[in-house]
Amino acid sequence: MTAIKKFEPTNSALLIMDYQRLILENYLSEKAAADVLAKTATLVDAARAADVKVIYVTVGFREGHPEISSKNALFSAIREKGLLVTGAPESAIHPDVSPQAGELVIIKHRIGAFSFTDLDMILKTNDIQTLIMAGLTTSGVVLSSVRQAFDLDYNLIVAADCCADADEATHSVLTNSILPQHAEVQTADELIKRMIAGTN
Repeated sequence: MTAIKKFEPTNSALLIMDYQRLILENYLSEKAAADVLAKTATLVDAARAADVKVIYVTVGFREGHPEISSKNALFSAIREKGLLVTGAPESAIHPDVSPQAGELVIIKHRIGAFSFTDLDMILKTNDIQTLIMAGLTTSGVVLSSVRQAFDLDYNLIVAADCCADADEATHSVLTNSILPQHAEVQTADELIKRMIAGTN
């Protein structure tokens, strides 16, 4: 993937995707969850300081899960267990990376951040051209959203150590071989340096 020549903080957004208690507590080991939360919290702070817009994306459903079709095998299991109802404790964004006043939270009902949401409209309204993606899981929301955003002509950066997967091998293959076909892949520390340079 060709590197983005000039990083413009004010035309960039950091997407914090699916950093919800249920996902952190059930799909990652305790150590993996602690590591990814620490990296992402640092990246979020740097993004705010650099005037990079921070936008949150979560998965959530109304009571009774009317958004879930019985034809959807993955989400049907969520409906049967009554999980991820909007406002429920397990649906909350983890407090280590929680939104500040005025920061947007997009609620989605499928895997990808752009699927049936108004995210693209909000980004274009705010003249956002570059997306930095941090999400759980790498094989879920990150992979889906990168491909959707690529088709929508955004410049893309994946913060590799701000993403994680239940299977570390899957995360490694995606960040080293698959995602670089559509996005730059960097560490949080590398991105923070670019943000600082972009504000000078």
